Amino acid sequence: MTNDKKYNDQHPKNNHYLRQENMMNLNFETKIFTKETIRIGDTDEYVVRGGRHLFPLLPKAFEGIKQIGVLGWSSQGPAQAQNLRDSLVGTDIKVKVGLRANSASIPQAEQAGFTRANGTLGEMYEVIAESDLVLLLIADAAQAQTYKEIFRAIRPGATLGLSHGFLLGYLQSIGETFPADINVIAVCPKGMGPSVRRLYEQGKEVNGAGINASFAIHQDVNGKATDYALGWSIALGSPYTFMTTLESEYKSDIFGERGILLGAVHGIVESLYRWFIAHGMSHEEAFLNAVESTTGPISHMISKQGILAVYEALDEAGQEQFRRAYSAAYHPAMEILMEIYEEVASGNEIRSVIAANERHKRYPMGKIDGTEMWQVGVGVRAARQPDKTPINPVTAGVYIATMMAQVDLLKEKGHPYSEIANESIIEAVDSLNPYMHYKGVAYMVDNCSTTARLGTRKWGPRFDYILTQQAFTALDQGNQVDEELFDDFINNDIHQVLAVCAEMRPSVDIAVVG
Repeated sequence: MTNDKKYNDQHPKNNHYLRQENMMNLNFETKIFTKETIRIGDTDEYVVRGGRHLFPLLPKAFEGIKQIGVLGWSSQGPAQAQNLRDSLVGTDIKVKVGLRANSASIPQAEQAGFTRANGTLGEMYEVIAESDLVLLLIADAAQAQTYKEIFRAIRPGATLGLSHGFLLGYLQSIGETFPADINVIAVCPKGMGPSVRRLYEQGKEVNGAGINASFAIHQDVNGKATDYALGWSIALGSPYTFMTTLESEYKSDIFGERGILLGAVHGIVESLYRWFIAHGMSHEEAFLNAVESTTGPISHMISKQGILAVYEALDEAGQEQFRRAYSAAYHPAMEILMEIYEEVASGNEIRSVIAANERHKRYPMGKIDGTEMWQVGVGVRAARQPDKTPINPVTAGVYIATMMAQVDLLKEKGHPYSEIANESIIEAVDSLNPYMHYKGVAYMVDNCSTTARLGTRKWGPRFDYILTQQAFTALDQGNQVDEELFDDFINNDIHQVLAVCAEMRPSVDIAVVG
């Protein structure tokens, strides 16, 4: 039995039928690339593997496209513009960056080689009007503010490319649609922009190094949208690309960054830090066991060996602590995650991002890194001895319980397994957490996209409070292991899913640089 009877019917296996009802049928046809079928979980999915040996096929995939306009220079813009340019060297396809006339990012774009002098930098709306493929990579709130002007500028028959489904969610919330005479596609790298660029650069030495991506075809007016999207993904360096829908993508993405990718991990480590101190650890020891353990050895082991490996690496006493922590944390985490998903699906979370844009003109977002905990972390990271960082069993149990709750909820909502694995696990351990380990969780919370920063600030404290109030209280009271729940964890099909994904994983870890 669980600690609370209200959870008796909430075990993942009891909700299996919900996934069957909500599953999407995702298949596609490509005239250019090789489509593979993979058996993943209880379904077949279809993927295209990437690699630099496919770059000669890009002109054929981009048939009819003479210019790719990349709008924006924040997270994804620099990475995607440079990756596309480098992948298309020797072709007649131009990559041109479009920015506002007074954009503060112009010097950065010029430093990367995009200049007015060489015809690869221009005013945003001019670039939209002259491009065959327009990649809209400006901030989410800016998309909502300017979509009418963007739609007026884009040519009939052109292709609008998105790397996030936020705009669709916003249009749905106000009863609007995309213009009917354009292709609308998405390629969504499962990592932040610096990761997309860094692993692409590593791919010069190790073919296939890159960040996984999903793709979606929302509108196809000329029958070429699928190959455009796959060509775009391969040009970004994606080791493999899987299909989703634009709606599924924005729901899982906005939900995921408020969950285990950012918001949840923020709340988890802050609550654990205080709990460890209350149980006799020094501040430095608490930071090491809460934060460093999560972003270091726990994440690394999940990346290389899978989730179960973390549990199996513990001694008998550690496994018991893990089991108790997992049992105590899973349902409280699931409760918050369910609320987040409902807020995203209803459009409330999207509306809150738009509203915040106006509020921040008066009160810009503050930073979190000045608090005592994160200042302690500066010293701990400076004195770091990687081989001395432990896998703390309580930290591992709480973190993995939250990760598994996110996996189980996305399964219940019918998301494809590749999307579930990437948005809940792979993006965390292969892209975000290495940067958090390098510069700190606080740095990431203060320097990611506005949408993600807002979500982290809103939901991180909710995870913190519910874990403190319920999970750690249960641990302190000597809770028993929920054997049924833990059996669900051990036998969860996500482990097979990760094993299949690992076969397509680049052979190198991201080389985090300043």
